[in-house]
Amino acid sequence: MKVWVDGQRCQGHTLCAMIAPDAFVLNDIDGTSSPVDEVVAAGLEDAVREAAHSCPEQAITIEE
Repeated sequence: MKVWVDGQRCQGHTLCAMIAPDAFVLNDIDGTSSPVDEVVAAGLEDAVREAAHSCPEQAITIEE
């Protein structure tokens, strides 16, 4: 599974990092998110899916 965050859409709500803290990192300046790694680590898939579905801006894209 792969994950991307659209930097133009992300508004820094931080829900992804709360749901999947091992998969997303927040920018210290504006709070926007980016994946820790494009390839999702084993065991984090369900949390990343939940984060993508919870994003208010629909900024997270996953590829199974």
